[in-house]
Formats: sequence, C-alpha cells, structure tokens
Amino acid sequence: MSRDDHRRLGIPEDVARSEHVPDDLDATQREPYTIPSTRRRRTGAVVYALGAAFAAAAVVAGAPVGLLVLTGIFVALFTWHLASSWRIGVLDPEALETANREVPFPVGHASAVVGFDGWRARPVWNVLVFDALDPPSRRGLVRVDAVDGHVVETYWEGIRGQASDTPSKS
Repeated sequence: MSRDDHRRLGIPEDVARSEHVPDDLDATQREPYTIPSTRRRRTGAVVYALGAAFAAAAVVAGAPVGLLVLTGIFVALFTWHLASSWRIGVLDPEALETANREVPFPVGHASAVVGFDGWRARPVWNVLVFDALDPPSRRGLVRVDAVDGHVVETYWEGIRGQASDTPSKS
C-alpha cells in the first residue's frame, strides 16, 4: 500500500471556512513545515535591555530608587533570553536519520517533535520510532540535540504482546 493510499484526516473546505479554522492547522497544506527559530529570543532580550536602560535612566533623572529593583529584574530577563537563544542547526529530517542509525532495528514509522531541556531551554528533538514489522514489535525514543546533532539519550523496548528484545537505555 503506497503512502497516498492512506486516508488523510481532513476537514472539508466549506466547514473549515465556516468554523474559521486557522491556516496553520490546515492538514491539506503542502508547504514544508518549519519550526519557529529560538533566535527570536534575542528580540525579547533587546526589549528587556531597553527596559533596564530606561528604568536606570529614570532613577538618574530623579525617579524613586526602587526602580533599580525593576532594572535588576530586566537585566536578569535580558541575560536569560540571550543565553537561551540557541541556533537550531539540526532539522527534523536529520534528526530522523540520526534516530534511524541509533536503534538496533529497521525503522518503519517515525515522528519527531522539538522540546527544550534545562534552564537555558536547549532545543532537543524527541524522535519516536517503530520497527518496520506490521504490526510493529519494538518502539524507541531517541533524543537528538537540535543545536549540534549529538544523541542525548536512546531508549527502546518491545511492544506489549509482541516478541522483542528487553528494554534498553543508553
């Protein structure tokens, strides 16, 4: 059965229009999907830096000294936004290929979603893979760093009711 033989979940165009379904939720969209860049956090950092500068300038101009607390908060937020503005260097196709190499079975279906780790919110691809059998007998999760592509963690196990290897974690 080819990929095109599978029925797609879709909403008829007239229903989507009458219910005001946003374009970004349209399943029939054929354009490649791109994740928003985490570099946009630099824009937030600039806003906080400007806020800190204005608050500090207001104190110098005679405003209450309590504004220095606000200045400190703005500086802390500026620092965090700047520190967490990672450049995503690995996109989902490369993360899927990496996951395919990391598990000890041939991959059938797979899905990737980006998540964030740590206080600096480093982007990480969470790739769910199933073996190529029908029905699948094994599944795995491979976590691939979205900045440099190294494998963060790998786990696979047998699916209940199917013969498989014992769970493994690396």
